[in-house]
Parts: sequence; structure tokens; C-alpha cells
Amino acid sequence: MGTILTTKPNPRVMGRSNAKPAPAERRRTRPLIRSAGIRFALAYATIFGLSSFALAFSLWYSTVGLLQRQVQLAVHNDSVALIHDDQVGGASALEAELRLRMADPVDGDRIYLLLDARGNRLIGNLDQWPKSLDESNTWYQLPVKRGGLASVALLRAFALPDGDRLLVGRDVRVRAELRNVLRDGLLWALGLMFALGVIGAFFIRSLFRRMMRDISTTTRAIARGDLTRRVLKTGDGDEFDELAEIINDMLDRISRLMDGVRQVSNAIAHDLRTPITRARTRLEDASLHASTREDLELAIERATLDLDGIVAVFEALLRIAEIEAGSRRAAFAAVDLAPMLQDIDELYRAVAEERGLVLDTVIARELPLLGDRELVQQAVANLLDNALKFSPSGTTVTFSARIDEGIIEISITDRGPGISEEDRARATERFFRAESARSTAGSGLGLSLVAAVAQLHNGTLHLGDNYPGLRATINLPARTEARVKAAARAMPPG
Repeated sequence: MGTILTTKPNPRVMGRSNAKPAPAERRRTRPLIRSAGIRFALAYATIFGLSSFALAFSLWYSTVGLLQRQVQLAVHNDSVALIHDDQVGGASALEAELRLRMADPVDGDRIYLLLDARGNRLIGNLDQWPKSLDESNTWYQLPVKRGGLASVALLRAFALPDGDRLLVGRDVRVRAELRNVLRDGLLWALGLMFALGVIGAFFIRSLFRRMMRDISTTTRAIARGDLTRRVLKTGDGDEFDELAEIINDMLDRISRLMDGVRQVSNAIAHDLRTPITRARTRLEDASLHASTREDLELAIERATLDLDGIVAVFEALLRIAEIEAGSRRAAFAAVDLAPMLQDIDELYRAVAEERGLVLDTVIARELPLLGDRELVQQAVANLLDNALKFSPSGTTVTFSARIDEGIIEISITDRGPGISEEDRARATERFFRAESARSTAGSGLGLSLVAAVAQLHNGTLHLGDNYPGLRATINLPARTEARVKAAARAMPPG
């Protein structure tokens, strides 16, 4: 007997759910700092605030510095003139000049004080020598008393040759008050700038959230299967409109790719259903009615041919996918297409003669190309095969290859039914077949492969009207030394 294992519920985990929170719940519980809108707003506010502070500080510093330099320059000019008077006329001349300057009512902020060698006051408009002013030829800003009133002065002392001491300065109390007013104004301006920065940050955050909300709503709708939704544009032509246009272009391309996948799936189901059903019917009929070994082998052979056709279709699809992925660029080499095209001409000339067609061929002597020789050969063979297949007997198929201004042009024209202008835009789609080709054998992958090969080589496939018939032209860039070097640099190491 087997052993039955039982488990007891764990009360500590009974109420715990393993389900993840819904996206809306995760958004509600997300920290604010993890919000991109908050981060952008903070970054804007920080940059705006620092810029505003730097501007305000530079204005304040330059204004205060200018006032300071003006006062220092005035004191310096005064002291130079007074020391010159002392050197020329002595102490009496200096005292006379000081009396004249103190009596001048124009500049009432001047400060002078002259002491003799023993420290006695000779003349001046200060009550006493400032206690903290000890060194000569040094700038001091100190509180002083003028006529019994307290004030602030910018001072500089000088030692005269006869031992006297001269003090020259300016009363800067008004300038200090002005500096305080400037400081207060700048602080208020900084506060206003900060408020404006916060308002601007919230505005940017709301703008960012509105744009991201529209994108999120559109992408969520697309994730639910609604491929018709698109991001709305404001019409301002700004970066948000550019982003919306890029996203909408991407969504349009995704929609087209999805439509292409559906069409390819439908085409595969439609085109492969008949050979699969035919092979199955033949095998069933052989299993029920085959009376001899030869009948059974014939049925198996026919079913195998049908299945080989299906395999060929899938191989063509895989090759097109491989070419479009660009993996075949690793096999690019310097080749001359002329000999290869001449070999194709010899091969298909015999086929043309069997069908009563004339193959008119003109191939240049040299057609240098940097590419995959096998893929180009298959692309040209597909075009020639289509031209011979659809051309009526007795007509001419032209096959030409030339090089013009660095472009190799391989052109094939026929006199068949051609492709209508409406169908040419879809002719390179996988499994697409025009109405005129419905009754002809084929899978509808030939032109898709040719277009993929041309694109792989940075070339183009052009389908035009030959009046009547079709003109198919492959344009490929000819090999140059620059392209060879660029390809060598792009090659993976080893």
C-alpha cells in the first residue's frame, strides 16, 4: 500500500496572499521620490533655485563691492593729498588743509583725526582715536563717535615722518544701511524666486504627468488588444508632439507588422491546405485501394512531392527571415557578378528556347560587388524564372546588367501580363499573388526574397510597367575601397 502524506495548515501563513498588488495599488504605494515627474520637478526647482541664488548673490556682491571700492578710492585720494601737504608744508600746512576739508559742507561723511607724537589730539572731527585701530596702512571698518553720535566708519591710519599720526576715513553708516536694504531686497527676491520655482516645478510635473498619462493609457489599451489607439498631440509642435509622433509611427508600424503576420498566417493556412490535403488523400486512397506495390509506391511518391513543396515554402520563409535579420552579411565578400550572370544566362537560355521565347542578354564585362554571391544569384534567378513563366510564346525577354555612377543595375523585362499599379505596392509581400498569377504554380515568395536580398545589400527592387509586361530592376551599390574597409571594420573579430 502506498503512504498517504498529509500536511497541516500553518496558521502564520493562512491569511497571507501570494498575489501581486494591482498596478494601480503599486502606483499608490510607490514613494514619491521614485516618481519621474517628482524627480523632474525637483531637478527643475533645484536648477532654478541655484541659478536665482547665483544671480542674486552676484548682484549683491557686485553692488556692495562697488560701494566699498568707491569709499576706499575717496579715502586713498584724500590721504595721498594730505600726506603730500605734510611733506611740502609741514604740520601747519596739514592742519590748515584739514580745517578747509572739514569746513567743506559738500561731503559731510569725511573723517579726519591728527595726533601728535605723544597722542594728543591736534585737529579732527572724531572724539577719540578708535581703540582697535593699531596698524598703519590697513583698512578698518569700526564703530566711531562723531559729535557724540555713534556711527560706522571705514578708516585708514598713516604714520607721518615727524611722529604724528593721521587718520583718514569716511562715514559709511548710510552705505551700510543701503547694503542692508539690498540684502533684505535680495532675500525677498530669493523667496519670490523660490516660490516661482516651486510653482514652475508643479507645472512641469503636471505637464509631464499629463503626457505620460496619455502614453500610459494608450499603451495599456494596446496591451489589451486595441491597436487603434494613438497618443494625442497637443498641436504645439514641441518635443512632446515629436515624441507622440514617434510613438504613433512606431504603433503604426507594429499594427502593419501584426497585419502582415495575420496575412502571412492566413496565406500559409490557405496555400498549404491544398497540398497537405492532397497528400493525405493520396495516402488514404493508397492505403485503402492500392492493390500492388507499384500503386502504393506511386502514391507515396506523389505525396512526398506535395510535402517537398510544403518544405520548400518553409525553407523560403526561413531564408527570407534570415536575410532580413542581416545575419548573411557575415558572408559578404568581394565578387564580380558578370561571370555569375553569364552562367545564369546560359542556363535560362535553354529554358527560353524550350518555351519558344527569345532571351536577349547584355551584361557588362565587370560588375564589382561587395556581397553574397549566392543570394544575388538566387534573386536574379527568381526574376528570370518569373519572366519566362509569364511570357507568352514568341515574345522576347531582355536581361541586362550594367554599372552606372557606382550603381549596379540588373534589369529583366518581359511581355507578359505584368502587375497592375495597385498590386505593385504589395507585390513584395509574402504569399501575395496578383489575379493574373492565381492559376500559375508558385508560392508568392519569389519577389519577397528578391526584395530582401536587395535590402540586405543596401539596394532596391523596382517594379515598373513595360507596356505590356513587367520591368524588374535590382539596384545594388558597386564595390569601392571605402565599402570594403567599412565592411572589414564591421566584421566580428575572429
